[in-house]
Amino acid sequence: MITDNTTVYLKPNVVIEPFFDRWYAWSHLISPATAARNITGRHLKIMNSYIQAPKIHEAAVKNPKMLGGPFMDLGGKRVDEVKELRDRTNDYLGDLVTFSKAIDELDEMLRTHATGFSMNELYDKIPDELRGYVELVYDLNNNPSYRFFENLLYHSKFYKPEAQSIALWVTNNDERPFVLSTPRLEEPGILHLEIPFKSKSIDELAKMKRAPKTFGEIKEIMNIEEKDEAFFKTLFTEEAFIPYERYVGDKIRMRYLGHACILVETKDMAILIDPLISYYGYQSEVNHFSDYDLPDVIDYVLITHNHQDHILFETLLPLRHKIKNIVVPKSTSGSLQDPNLKLMFNNIGFNNVTEIGDMEEIKFSDECTITGLPFIGEHSDLNIQSKVCHHVKMGEFSLLFLADSCNIENKLYQHVQKIVGDIDVLFLGMECDGAPLTWLYGPLLTEDLPRDKDSSRRLAGCNHNRGMGLVDVFNPQEVYVYAMGMEPWCKFISSIVYTDESEPIVQSNKLVEECESRGITSERLFGEKELLFDKKSYSSKEIESAVV
Repeated sequence: MITDNTTVYLKPNVVIEPFFDRWYAWSHLISPATAARNITGRHLKIMNSYIQAPKIHEAAVKNPKMLGGPFMDLGGKRVDEVKELRDRTNDYLGDLVTFSKAIDELDEMLRTHATGFSMNELYDKIPDELRGYVELVYDLNNNPSYRFFENLLYHSKFYKPEAQSIALWVTNNDERPFVLSTPRLEEPGILHLEIPFKSKSIDELAKMKRAPKTFGEIKEIMNIEEKDEAFFKTLFTEEAFIPYERYVGDKIRMRYLGHACILVETKDMAILIDPLISYYGYQSEVNHFSDYDLPDVIDYVLITHNHQDHILFETLLPLRHKIKNIVVPKSTSGSLQDPNLKLMFNNIGFNNVTEIGDMEEIKFSDECTITGLPFIGEHSDLNIQSKVCHHVKMGEFSLLFLADSCNIENKLYQHVQKIVGDIDVLFLGMECDGAPLTWLYGPLLTEDLPRDKDSSRRLAGCNHNRGMGLVDVFNPQEVYVYAMGMEPWCKFISSIVYTDESEPIVQSNKLVEECESRGITSERLFGEKELLFDKKSYSSKEIESAVV
């Protein structure tokens, strides 16, 4: 029996789930401007729709073709609770609702009054909520626009850390409903704590997977009320788990942890790319690594771009205490669609953030250098700078992580190759269908986009031809297709379900087959894979894999 004096560990399958205003938290709910637009253009719209027609939502959720759509997964019930949350949102986050409306007004004002003449007189016409937070600009073709002074917004009433919270619960399988369309209402078996993401209490709790505390200590740190104490005890165990053994060999070890997440290790360094990691402690049909397969210190976390399946707070917040440095794409545009990632991470408690831009280098050590390479496509033709591919060079060995970059213009990477040279191992995303622009960015738009235009502007990666164009440019010895969202533990955030006839499967099959016909080692990754690379001979030995 656990008492206050009992030394306990956090169970390995406890989820620390992040929320903003009871909606699953992702990066666009941190930056004040994008949070405002998502509240009005996504959350309130979904809640109002559910209140008016809950049965339509119930039916849509059951339709596999509607997976990932704006439909609440509440079984057509709990309408009164949704009304209560809607009313609370309009009241509690009224500043952001007003801010979002002001963006619409500003956009309309610019369309009406910014006709190529000086904008000096237009500053008086900016809505009061935005005064002092925006600069009015033209592009070189006299199209009017504006940019935010985003740092000021984080110091204003429009940044709402008090709306951030976490939910603690135990998972026993990979099955989770899609999280971006349904708020988290009160449920049995889930403890909701009103804790902002920057709170050190999250770090102290996460550390307990390997470093125990007494139950009394963690109960006090987390400020657990007496009514919640019995459930809180169920999240802990007296059983210690096998400690992690860091790689100490003289090669490079790479572990694929699912989706776009790769752990690269030498005896001196650990680098983790785009963390999205499954939980440990339950039976799964798919073999996979977990957070127990990560070292106690992660020297560098590399982020490729600002999408919810590449910046996952549910993974990153519990790892924060392990991360020495986090590297993010550089963006200083101040545009609504492109919030600054360094500011975002700084404001949720990551104080070790470095930005990297195109063709910029960061030297990790005498043996390791990362270069940021251009990342094009996959952002629906929006002007977004916060995206970068990572070229990692360890000694004479080079790796290229392209994530979802789409090789629209092959000449670009021909220019890049002249600078970085050939690549030994290429990781390439091939989710070539992709959702339309409005699936992710719709709340940011101030005018409706015609369906045909929306459908043409996809969040899509490479197909076979574009992927092989990269193979031709970089001449890799090994090519791995990843970032496909195929693992069952990714479905809750990606909503992706493939069949053998799905175009990403067909196209990636063709790429793997063509690479193999050329004598290039190639696979589409799934579940887990471990490789050891010899820097001297550039050989690789497969340790364990599960391949689709």
